[in-house]
Amino acid sequence: MTREAHAFWLGTPGHGEIRPVRLPDPGPDEVFVRTRCSGVSRGTETLVFAGRVPADQYAVMRAPFQEGEFPAPVKYGYLNVGVVEEGPADLRGRTVFCLYPHQTAYVVPASAVVPVPDGVPPGRAVLAGTVETAVNALWDAPPLVGDRVTVVGAGMVGCCVAALLARFPGVRVELVDTDPGRAGVAEALGVDFVSPQRASGGRDLVVHASATAAGLQRSLELLRTEGTVVELSWYGDRPVEVSLGGVFHSGRLTVRGSQVGMVAPARRGSRSYADRLALALDLLADPVFDALITGTSRFAELPDVLGRLTSGELPALCHLITYDEE
Repeated sequence: MTREAHAFWLGTPGHGEIRPVRLPDPGPDEVFVRTRCSGVSRGTETLVFAGRVPADQYAVMRAPFQEGEFPAPVKYGYLNVGVVEEGPADLRGRTVFCLYPHQTAYVVPASAVVPVPDGVPPGRAVLAGTVETAVNALWDAPPLVGDRVTVVGAGMVGCCVAALLARFPGVRVELVDTDPGRAGVAEALGVDFVSPQRASGGRDLVVHASATAAGLQRSLELLRTEGTVVELSWYGDRPVEVSLGGVFHSGRLTVRGSQVGMVAPARRGSRSYADRLALALDLLADPVFDALITGTSRFAELPDVLGRLTSGELPALCHLITYDEE
């Protein structure tokens, strides 16, 4: 027996469409999930929408339940929250998070879903994948008590990192962005907001998430001697140029890449992917993260919404997609 759902597909670069999908009944170790909401991860998903995934990164950038191949046609996405309608008794009726694309319903292994804590509303829970990225970054370069830390780039990832850093004892956080409109988000997160020109120097740690060469260059300039930049930006197929003259060598500066595809070495021996995602969901009990949901649209509007997000016509941190209940 099969049933019908609908999924968002990138038909060709720059053109999205809603397609019907036939779903099987779930097997004994599977769940049938009805989607309640999904989130658009603006940085990554707009690069995918524009067809700007480099060919040598096709395998690395695959989403867990992606269908099709880059550049297109491809079904892509990984911020999905739904309700288990069929499956093991301990999951039936539970709200769950899954790294699944934008689709009205789906069947996956029960091990692929993580229950959302009761205190976390579904709309906020779509941020779990991004908070998980922030957790991994702070495992990669753990700040110490009293550190001076700057986050360059007040996008979705940068804001999640700043929100977590604000909880560290004695850590004073500056969030840096060229858009003065992000000052309100910074205030909601409990961190200071400054423009790149007014950012403080002598920083112990800088987390870069602006996905621009200028942002990475400014990140290096803000470090103290032997300080570290944790690079979280993903640039797609765009070349990045920075100057490594000046104090880069004399200051013994470090640029360290961080990527969520692997658990950070500092916790790899003691935490699984599921542990990391469950931690992210627990952290989302804090309503401060609501400041990162900056717009809402219906699922049927998603082809147009992704086009507008990619062009910059529709500014957003995380754009929430809602689904009709059936």
